[in-house]
Amino acid sequence: MTDVLPAIRALLTEAGAAFRELHHEPTRTSEESARVRGEPLRVGGKALLVKLDDEFRLFVLSAARRFDSAAAKRALGAKRARFATSEELLSLTGLVPGSVPPFGRPILPFELYVDESIVENERIAFNAGTLTDSIVLSTADYLRVAGGRVLRFSSAG
Repeated sequence: MTDVLPAIRALLTEAGAAFRELHHEPTRTSEESARVRGEPLRVGGKALLVKLDDEFRLFVLSAARRFDSAAAKRALGAKRARFATSEELLSLTGLVPGSVPPFGRPILPFELYVDESIVENERIAFNAGTLTDSIVLSTADYLRVAGGRVLRFSSAG
């Protein structure tokens, strides 16, 4: 799935969403990404591939917050939760950690869950399939285009 960036670009353009694209030095952490984008850490959308029971799902939360697996399990009625390994992530998406965009279908083949911490910001910024490309757009446009179910599954960072 190396065509993630063009697919996101096309999806946003077709939906009439205004967005800003940045090409930058490789970033491996949310803090590095925020710095090169010139955005507060909380605006960053951190996308995590998590296996709940027997199914992988994509969870998106503010980069300033932590994933709360107990809250996610409660909200979705799951018994077990674990993060995808780097190998699983690469096998399922063709992506490396830090490059996963906050989009489920049709970009990535997973159900999408968006934490309430994303809704609290006017815009969202994220790495778009690489460690060197980011997109920034309004949260309203992101939610309209990405869809996903909004829940609370994060705790203070």
